[in-house]
Amino acid sequence: MSAPPVYLDAATAAPLHPVARQALLAALDDGWADPGRLYTQARRARQLLDAAREATAQTLGVRADEVSFTPSGTTAAHAAVLGGLTGRRRVGTTLVHSAIEHSAVLHAAERHVAAGGTAVPVPVDRAGRLDLDAWSAAVAAPGVAFATLIGASHEVGTVQPVPAAAAACAGAGVPLHVDAAQLVGRVPVPAGWSVLTASAHKWGGPPGVGLLVVRKGTRWESPYPADERESGRTPGVVNLPAVVAAAASLRAATADAAAEAARLAPLVDRIRARVAAEVPDVEVVGDPVDRLPHLVTFSCLYVDGEALLHALDRRGFAVSSGSSCTSSTLRPSHVLEAMGVLSHGNVRVSLHRETTAADVDRFLAELPGIVADLRAEAGVVGL
Repeated sequence: MSAPPVYLDAATAAPLHPVARQALLAALDDGWADPGRLYTQARRARQLLDAAREATAQTLGVRADEVSFTPSGTTAAHAAVLGGLTGRRRVGTTLVHSAIEHSAVLHAAERHVAAGGTAVPVPVDRAGRLDLDAWSAAVAAPGVAFATLIGASHEVGTVQPVPAAAAACAGAGVPLHVDAAQLVGRVPVPAGWSVLTASAHKWGGPPGVGLLVVRKGTRWESPYPADERESGRTPGVVNLPAVVAAAASLRAATADAAAEAARLAPLVDRIRARVAAEVPDVEVVGDPVDRLPHLVTFSCLYVDGEALLHALDRRGFAVSSGSSCTSSTLRPSHVLEAMGVLSHGNVRVSLHRETTAADVDRFLAELPGIVADLRAEAGVVGL
């Protein structure tokens, strides 16, 4: 009998939290009406929406009227960046961002540049950590309207110096968007931001729900055509059952976050140590200390990343390679390129609430042989 499959790609999407499943099923029966109407079913839907917003705000430590729900984390990121630029267009047309932002932010930056604006990427070091001096100089330049920084790298797990970056932005009078997709529901979110975004399926909520949080007093204007829903920040009717499930699972995941981090961090340490020791010609990338507790990335020389993923999948292991959002293009990860580290044969392992020590040990037991077999097939032996 074959061993059960092991899912190790929570940074893309965590398995649905049991609390999310319960809330989703209940809300399907109770939350199908349009919360903008006045009849009984609609008022019930409105109550559910208001309660979900209030619960989310309490979990994040913000005001309920600062929280909007979007159709995805990508939509939230697009709105955050383009709305921040639109709201500050009288100040200037320059966007400052790190070189390792998620593709959603980079695509928004490309749209801004295509419309005549400017985007200034700020480099990172070999550990994937922001160059704070370069960042401070970039946000202080004339004509900077908005800045955006990923809270922690979705590819290598390095936690960014958000408080220091935010202080530089505050000193220059520039609003800061933090992409907190890998932070929310897992680790405390640092302060100092003006706009924050996150994605429910990263913390065990259902797919198709994003968070857009705009602090009071921030000059932000929706980049979309006018719509009265969600305070005018994102158009269309929300998927209310999914929103209810997202809010419930966020509260549950946040309550368990510290204990989960303490449980998963040693498993990640085990992966980092044993991969480096037992797989020849491998580079474990990302900051060894300032990093997410559940994510580790390494690159294997002389191995094709896609072939390695398929080989692992055949043995029952689901992992990511390269950039989680651009791997289908077969181009090297822009994050790994910006760091100046090995990008071939790249594997990202990200753990979740259902991951066990036995799962990790099985992965570590099988990985060296899988890599060796692929190198042998490619004629790379005894180097």
